[in-house]
Amino acid sequence: MIFNLFLFLCFYLPFQIALNPAAGVDLASIRVLILMLFFVWVYDNIRNKKKLFFLDTQVRLILFFLFLSVASLFFAQNYGWGARKLLYLFSILPLYFVVKDILNSREKVIKTLKSLVLSGAIVSIFGIIQFFAQFFWNYENISKLYSNYIGPIFWGENLARMVSDYPSWLVGVSGQNYFRAIATFPDPHSFSLFLGMMLPLSVILFFVSEKKVLWIFSFVVIFLANILTFSRGGYVAIIVGITIFVGVFWNKIQIKQKLMAGLAVIILVLMLTVPGPVSQRFDSSFDLQEGSNAGRIGMWQKSLGIILEKPFFGTGIGNFSLEVDNNAGYRNPIYAHNTYLDIAVEEGILASLIWILILFITLLNFWIFSKKDMIYCGFFVSLIIFSAHSMVETGIYSPIVLTLFLIIISLQYEKK
Repeated sequence: MIFNLFLFLCFYLPFQIALNPAAGVDLASIRVLILMLFFVWVYDNIRNKKKLFFLDTQVRLILFFLFLSVASLFFAQNYGWGARKLLYLFSILPLYFVVKDILNSREKVIKTLKSLVLSGAIVSIFGIIQFFAQFFWNYENISKLYSNYIGPIFWGENLARMVSDYPSWLVGVSGQNYFRAIATFPDPHSFSLFLGMMLPLSVILFFVSEKKVLWIFSFVVIFLANILTFSRGGYVAIIVGITIFVGVFWNKIQIKQKLMAGLAVIILVLMLTVPGPVSQRFDSSFDLQEGSNAGRIGMWQKSLGIILEKPFFGTGIGNFSLEVDNNAGYRNPIYAHNTYLDIAVEEGILASLIWILILFITLLNFWIFSKKDMIYCGFFVSLIIFSAHSMVETGIYSPIVLTLFLIIISLQYEKK
């Protein structure tokens, strides 16, 4: 039963409905489901006299990261904001312990991948339809639809209002504005990060499962939706993922896998070099004077300055925005635009180093396990894409992205 509930959670992930339990409070329903699943799992393990936790290196690092996050709260200006962010972490991270226990066979891992990729393909189709709808229905109408109806359903009323006030939905390319693909996500950046992590999972299923047409179709729609987010970080992350995959696994993979990797490289190169909106958007990544690039660089400099002033526990979890603007509200979109800097500036340099070590240890495990089972190559690339994209975005505070991340780093069924 627990595994079936988990599969439902995987499929439900990008479609999760927001709850509004109190004024000013948005609650992603996926957080409630995770806690329900966790407590059912705890009860089941206690009843069957099974161990709850396995203290391997990865678990110890995650617990240490949580400890540093809690400790940073004592250095915060606003304890309430920090407490809300801690509640967010403690409502999602329990999933890690459940998944680490129940995904104890290759068969269960494959079923998990199928549930994730099918949901990723469906939400990608929604994103593609939403993008092309702007050519038949103007931007104002679509934005009102998101602000007044879709947003409150999937993000919550308060977040929907904030997103409407600070939208990142439009991208200007050659004087033309496009409504970027966002589907059920509040912004194209978290959507792109989610889709980038999904891409290698769809490739895994193509090679190890039946219904090849379904999984290649899933790959195509996930890839296309990612392109239509116009997320330059997403483009670069995919390039980094493919490059590292080729460098690390080229001599280990079969000829059909090499052909698919080569075809993916050719398609990506063509999309990013042939003149058009996508290639022009990608080229702007290297323009340091471009508005969003200049804004990111300025925020990185500001973050580094604060880190040098407060290297041990930072500003306190959830309090970076107050350091930048004393009048900032809780939902003001002020963050470092870099996961590693965001953690360091709020929770201290050591917390950021621990986070990086979690990524490194997990990648090392995936590489070791890939010698026996090549599906770990896909998990490796998925985590590389997440790590690369995290250089310009902070996806861990998206409940959907963090949940997917925790599932992926738990896909180590040979651990016991």
